[in-house]
Parts: sequence; C-alpha cells; structure tokens
Amino acid sequence: MPIKQSLHKGLVPVHIFTDDIDHSALQQLLNIANLPIVYPHVAAMPDVHAGIGATVGSVIPTRAAIIPAAVGVDIGCGMNAVRTTLTASQLPDNLARLRSAIEAAIPVGFEQHEWNKVRGSAHARVGRPLNDRLDRIVAKHKGIMKMQHKFAQTWICQIGTLGGGNHFIEICLDEEQRVWIMLHSGSRGIGNVIGRYFISAAKKDMARNHVNLPDKDLSYFSEGSLLFDDYVDAVDWAQDYALINRREMMRRTVDVLTQQLPPFKLDGEAINCHHNYVSREMHGNENLFITRKGAISARAGELGIIPGSMGAKSYIVRGKGNPESFCSCSHGAGRRMSRTEAKRRFSRFDLADQTLGIECRKDGGVVDEIPAAYKDIDQVMAHQTDLVDEVHTLRQVICIKG
Repeated sequence: MPIKQSLHKGLVPVHIFTDDIDHSALQQLLNIANLPIVYPHVAAMPDVHAGIGATVGSVIPTRAAIIPAAVGVDIGCGMNAVRTTLTASQLPDNLARLRSAIEAAIPVGFEQHEWNKVRGSAHARVGRPLNDRLDRIVAKHKGIMKMQHKFAQTWICQIGTLGGGNHFIEICLDEEQRVWIMLHSGSRGIGNVIGRYFISAAKKDMARNHVNLPDKDLSYFSEGSLLFDDYVDAVDWAQDYALINRREMMRRTVDVLTQQLPPFKLDGEAINCHHNYVSREMHGNENLFITRKGAISARAGELGIIPGSMGAKSYIVRGKGNPESFCSCSHGAGRRMSRTEAKRRFSRFDLADQTLGIECRKDGGVVDEIPAAYKDIDQVMAHQTDLVDEVHTLRQVICIKG
C-alpha cells in the first residue's frame, strides 16, 4: 500500500513516500527544506537514501535558482528500454556468447572507443550537433577542459560507452516472455567534469557572498547571477549528451542481437528517461526549476523505467501525474548500504548465489552491486502505487556491468 509521511521542521514541508528511510537521509532532506530558494515542498521517493549534499531519490523544486550538487556529477544519467518481437524461446541456451558480443561492441568500465577508429567516422558524427555548443561553453570556462585529459577526444570516444558502478545493459523477459533491451548510463566523464566544475564554482560564489548554508554541497546559483545561465547551458548540453550516449549504446546492442539471433523488429516506442537532471516546469501555477536527483518524471500517461538490482525484477510504469511528487516517482530500488559496506559484508560467492540463473559478472569487482545492497524493489513499488501504475514486469537473463 502507498505510504506518505510529512515533516514540518524546515521552511517548507518534506513529503516522504516511504517509511524506509534512515537518519542521514532525513537530515539531508531537512537541510534542503531549510533553503530559502525551495518551494513549495520537497518530495522524497520510496528509493530515498543519503547522497552527497542532496538526497538520492529526492525531487527539489526551486524558485529562480538551481543547486548544482543536487543535479550531481552524472548529469542526465537515466534509462533506455525497448521491447522486441523476440521471445524467450529464440534466445540461445548458452547466453555467454551473446553477453561477450555486446561487451565487445560497447566498452564498459574505464574502457572507451579508440580515437583512431572513431575519428571522422559515423560514430563521431553522432556527436557533431553537440560540438559547437560545447566549444562555446568551454570558451567561457577553460577550467572544464583542464579537468579532463585529452578533452576533445575523450567525450567523443565515450559516446556509446557504459561506464561502471550501477550502470548496466540488460536483456530481459517480460510477463509474456517477450525480449526487452534495457540500459542505464549517463553523460560519462564529460558530465562528471562539468558537474564538479560548477559545484566548485557555486561553493565559491556562496562564500564570496557570505551565504550561510546547512551544507556547503547545497550551494546554488541564483537566476540572474554571473554563472547561472552558463550552468544551465552546460547542464542542457550534458543531458543531451547522455541521451545520445544511451541511443548509441542501444543501436549497438540491437546490431549485436541482429547478428546473433533470428530476425526481429523493435516493437513500440523506445522509453528514454533521465533520472539525474533539472528542468523548468509549471506546478501549481508556479514556474519552477525541478531537480530530480534519482527520480524520474511520471506525468499522467507517461511511460518510465524503474529497475531493480542486478538480481531483481524491473518495471515499466505509467505515471499518474501526482502533484505532491511533482509528477515524479522512484528511479530504482535505491541503495540500502554503501558500496564499502557491501564489499565488507558480502563475497563473490554471495553474489553468485544472488544472481543465480543470470548471465553476468560474478567476481569481486562487482560485489558492491550485489542485490542485497539494495532495497526490496517490490516494497519500493508498493509504496508508490499512487504515483505510477505497473505496465510490465521484467526479469533480466543477461546483465552487463563495468
């Protein structure tokens, strides 16, 4: 059943759509609620957990200001999913070869495409519409270029790459045994650089103007200030880059399946949604900046993706447009413990047990992504039935991580 509790200890209320929340996350939410730029309330999704400054799984509405650390450093990180006409019976009994072929087509972890192979190619042309916009941003903020080695080459070479951490590519089956492709990634190294650069600039701006904050990571740019428009331009660029990155990975995955499996078609519109981003939206006749940090848009009728962990089911959902959540819902299961704690408590043998039947990495390098490190996705879904309806339930048969 849905759960909502409200706290009234800040300048604005905090509405929390779960009872599964720890003290540190609560304190971060109260810190956000005490900022003068936040209005009319803060919303916390069922996957809520502590982040850096701003809480993961939060929706933060601000008047004429944006908090760079709330948007984060993986700007535009999100999900892409598409259903195919393939069925489970058309998949090979041994999925290892298919997993290896996808990993060969899409660099994972710290790997990226080789510059000599993509320079001047169709791959590089995918990012060409972004090039002039990035040049204008970097011309004003040369510090961005200094923060990334081989700047011009790196962002192009990372188009169509996965990264590490909780990013993944999955082959899934729905309740009708139809095959889905689902992936999760963001704006890669360049998004990280842009995020860190402007977070640092916001902190300096707050210090220069002697603004007292409950947490320096909640430093913000006010509309009309020197860097506000530049940050908005940079964030918009990184969000567009993240979309292109996911589309290129999806294209490459489809190509691999086309080569490896019986003929098929993509069935229906691809779902592509950010879950670390900011957008200007109207809510209650107010023109606000809505920052979703680990949350997705769930407007009435809008399709979204809520993944579980690498050993749990995921959901395709349809939004209900709930105004109390600013038309939002959770972006996943949400972490129950830190990566350090997960590595301390679990071994690769535990990982193998919890991912039984799934073709995936089962080594110590991904123990921090073990399913037990995450909240129960079924409970998370139960707590947000007033935010979304479940459309499809997916279970992965292949999971690729960096």
